[in-house]
Amino acid sequence: MVEKHVDVAVIGGGIIGLGIAWEAIRRGHSVALVDPDPATGATQAAAGMIAPASELHYREEHLLELTVDSACRYPEFLSSLAWTGIDPGYRKTGTLVLAIDGADRTALADLRDVQTHHSLSVEQVSLREARRSEPMIGPAATAAFSAPDDHQVDPRKLAAALLAALGERGRLVRARASGLEYDGRRVTGAILEDGSFLPARHTVVANGLAAAQLAGLPCRLPLRPIYGDILRLRVPAALQPLLSHTVRGLVRGTAVYLVPRADGTVVLGATMREDGNSGVSAGGVYQLLRDARQLVPAVAELELEEALCRARPGTPDNAPLLGVVPGADGLIIATGFFRHGVLLTPVAAALCVDLLEGKPCPPGLERYRPDRFEEGQA
Repeated sequence: MVEKHVDVAVIGGGIIGLGIAWEAIRRGHSVALVDPDPATGATQAAAGMIAPASELHYREEHLLELTVDSACRYPEFLSSLAWTGIDPGYRKTGTLVLAIDGADRTALADLRDVQTHHSLSVEQVSLREARRSEPMIGPAATAAFSAPDDHQVDPRKLAAALLAALGERGRLVRARASGLEYDGRRVTGAILEDGSFLPARHTVVANGLAAAQLAGLPCRLPLRPIYGDILRLRVPAALQPLLSHTVRGLVRGTAVYLVPRADGTVVLGATMREDGNSGVSAGGVYQLLRDARQLVPAVAELELEEALCRARPGTPDNAPLLGVVPGADGLIIATGFFRHGVLLTPVAAALCVDLLEGKPCPPGLERYRPDRFEEGQA
């Protein structure tokens, strides 16, 4: 069956693809999003931290321009979805980052120097002040840092709002894309698994790890699965609210976080594995609970409601594949966001729609060009 022609076909219904689809819709483009089961991959497991400061990693400082920009865009992006009536769980309560031993304290203090060098708001606070904000912090904590501008959103609720908007003003094609229609100069749409064709003026590839398997790609997409175990815990009524801030920590060199939700649950994550095991790791669950108890001992009293493992799409340099591909007009790639899919959704959506509207590539975006790993590319 030949599908109706659209301005924009978005392949992939994770949070990035949904965000791009909505941005294109609200700018007046006709949009079809192709995904057999949207928002059930990494988006379903994501904690939703909008945290440019505490998500900063060494040798990834170049991402700050995107992460800070995207965090600033979030309030307006969410307000554009208010008409759906779905609360996306946006909270501006900030983040507390804790250290356990001396090496953790040094690592976080050194990171704070980098954060403040880049004008991020992070300050060391006394443990007394930290416990005043979060009384459940345990006695093992030896240092605390506050990142007041790091916020959170509930990715499941945000995805639900985006899907509602798409259902009302766009089109969801519940099918799997198998490839692109590419004649060597231009991509003219998506080929679906049943052999049908979705013609589009612009095609956006945003289906995470599956992007690399699409037929007709004009360049290779070197994506690798990075698995993460993540838990959802329910707080008994007697302990609510367990936390009001996101609480992150280094526990003898291992990172862990606790993200409180308004529904009385806490998201606990996340391991990072490249062992090829797509199932929940028993060792990963043990590690998360062990380390979280060092930060907040009352974690032991919570009910284990859900354990998930999802693969996040990583690239050789841990930076996204984002932008156009020379020699393939009508195509935009948006994948490889690794840990930052939720955080980067508003800015990735805006950049992709800017590009398909013919606006110039902004300075700095070249470093994320999707074909940068091709032979001969710098």
